[in-house]
Amino acid sequence: MNSGKSYSIFNIAVLVAALGYFVDIYDLLLFAIIRIESLNDLGLTAEQITIEGEAILQWQMAGLLIGGIIAGIIADKKGRLSVLFGSILVYSLANIANGMVQDVEQYKIIRFLAGLGLAGELGVGITLVSELISKEKRGIATSIVAGIGLTGAVVAFIIKQNFDWRTCYYIGGGLGLLLLLLRVSVYESGMFRDVKKMDVKRGNFLMLFTNKDRFKRYLLGILIGLPTWFVIGVLVFFSKEFGAIMGIKEEIDPGKAIMYAYAAISIGDILIGFVSQCLKSRKKALYIFYGITALFIILFFTVQWNGSANGMYWISAGLGFGTGFWAIFVTMGAEQFGTNLRATAATTIPNMVRGLLAIFITPLFKGLRNITDFYTGGWLAAIIIMTITIIAAYYTSETFGKDLNYVEK
Repeated sequence: MNSGKSYSIFNIAVLVAALGYFVDIYDLLLFAIIRIESLNDLGLTAEQITIEGEAILQWQMAGLLIGGIIAGIIADKKGRLSVLFGSILVYSLANIANGMVQDVEQYKIIRFLAGLGLAGELGVGITLVSELISKEKRGIATSIVAGIGLTGAVVAFIIKQNFDWRTCYYIGGGLGLLLLLLRVSVYESGMFRDVKKMDVKRGNFLMLFTNKDRFKRYLLGILIGLPTWFVIGVLVFFSKEFGAIMGIKEEIDPGKAIMYAYAAISIGDILIGFVSQCLKSRKKALYIFYGITALFIILFFTVQWNGSANGMYWISAGLGFGTGFWAIFVTMGAEQFGTNLRATAATTIPNMVRGLLAIFITPLFKGLRNITDFYTGGWLAAIIIMTITIIAAYYTSETFGKDLNYVEK
């Protein structure tokens, strides 16, 4: 099977994938950044803002979970580019609609629809780049995609500081529609074109569960990414609530905490590609960043008592840097599977992690805090999440330098 030409890490596919992920992250994190302002404007009390904000985020994550499956199947059956065009159209229009919501129920439905669209952006983009770039350089290329893309959260915070929350949604939708014009210049993966000519099942989601080895690879691929959305979806998202419990007298802006976290995630995501390249190992790079994440989780729960808002922001940045393994985690997901299932796996794996925020991480945190309290529930959940992740990483196969020119049968 001929995979076709390999491209330099500096090419239009990498640029467009990076910009696509930039818009994706802007839209994905926008609700978390403007949660308090938007829900306050809709007339909710402080208690309702916490409860309904959590519910809206869960609806968005449920959309990502379902959308990831749909996008992955389409990408393996019809092509990578079909999803990259379709997904951005869906979430751009959803975000424009989000600027028009009048109540919480509308908010939930539209964030769910936005989640459906957002689901296809990263996994398919990483799949396309992985298949176009040589195996020696693809880790750096995918890290560049994620590093540039993750700065979308920083831009979202800056936009929030200067515009009304409804305008922030309109800007996100407009950026997505503009990106559609750039996508016209991107070519389809040669590996996919070759596989399309073969008599082999493509995009069969159930194949991930009907073979013991494939299911193991898939499950481990999901579990190694759990800390990313625990950190963002619990610790940083509820930084205001944690800060109040720990005696921080200044009011913490969760949007600013998210901005600090994502600025650092962007740096971490670029750096980890070079660390992986230097060590010739994806797993060793992961272990280093797990260690950094664990260190800052400990600092989050120990040094902030009677601290300052700035301290919270900088610890959020440390947490973000530690979880800057998103690019390598998604790349490993793509590298674990053959071309006929690669986009399905690479798209559903990160969205399963995002979806697990709604169906596992948040319920775990809620259950623990109901038994104990908000603060104790947080650190107990952290211990459980990190333990699961480290065990999963230990049993995950090394994929550095793996030839991707094969199919699953």
